[in-house]
Amino acid sequence: MTGVELALAAALDVAAGDPRWLPHPVRGMGAVIAWVDHRIRQFFHSDQALQCAGAFLALGLPAAVYAAATWVIAQATAIEPLLGQVVGIGLAYTTLAGRDLFDHVQAVLRALAAGNLTGAREAVAMIVGRDSAGLKEQDIARATVETIAESTSDGIIAPLVYLSLGGAPLALAYKAVNTLDSMIGHRDERYEHVGWASARLDDLMNWVPARLAGGFIALAAGLSTGQWHRIHESWYMLHRDGDKHASPNSGRPEAAMAGALGVQLGGTNYYDGVPHEAPLIGGGTTEIIPEHIDQASRIMIVTYGLGLFFALLSLWVS
Repeated sequence: MTGVELALAAALDVAAGDPRWLPHPVRGMGAVIAWVDHRIRQFFHSDQALQCAGAFLALGLPAAVYAAATWVIAQATAIEPLLGQVVGIGLAYTTLAGRDLFDHVQAVLRALAAGNLTGAREAVAMIVGRDSAGLKEQDIARATVETIAESTSDGIIAPLVYLSLGGAPLALAYKAVNTLDSMIGHRDERYEHVGWASARLDDLMNWVPARLAGGFIALAAGLSTGQWHRIHESWYMLHRDGDKHASPNSGRPEAAMAGALGVQLGGTNYYDGVPHEAPLIGGGTTEIIPEHIDQASRIMIVTYGLGLFFALLSLWVS
């Protein structure tokens, strides 16, 4: 992928986001995962068999997605080289989720600004997996800030990394891994065995992007506000608390964001009515308020710009 193609894909993401009327590869991947997960359980019953089937799915789907994307681009190029470029740019655009994340976050902010707590709960339920029906304003703000941090890593920085390394096919393969982890990579009774390989592969593929995202968030904390001390505070918190999270990756961008905003993230979250204790990340004592969502959104935008700049730079030097 060339720098111009990557820049155009990012421009499409910023301008159009994820229109629901447009078929999206990730939704197709989700449908395939759900279908395969159902079929697996009809034929495999032991823990070991489910682990083997899960490993095959974790490796097979990304490989199939990579091969399919490569084939589609090659066929389009054979018809007309310019068409191949257009198809590649279009597929690359679908791997980036910056505008979609921003739009969802703004929906939460608008509802909170209007005093519509029910609407804010419904809006935040679109971007978090935890129970949202009983969330208070501070809980909604915390959930949104945490999601901005995590999604900046796996929805923006990671796709940019893989687009710069291997173009749309590799970035789409990454999205397949990420979607697998989101759908079946859970440590619960249903997915403990079938989803273990997907969770581990997602950890591996997000290892570098998560650490890049943490560094970019720290830098963006200063660039977005002009308060340069925030870079140091974010960087300090990134290194102090970045490894506290149960995930080897999610804690990096969350810690950087906590330090940038001077707040504390983590705590008690409910999933299907069951409380789960997340480690406390950040040393801030300030109560999280909707203004922090706005600040985190600005940091996310600047982080996107930094990620794109360095991705383009890597393509140029190579």
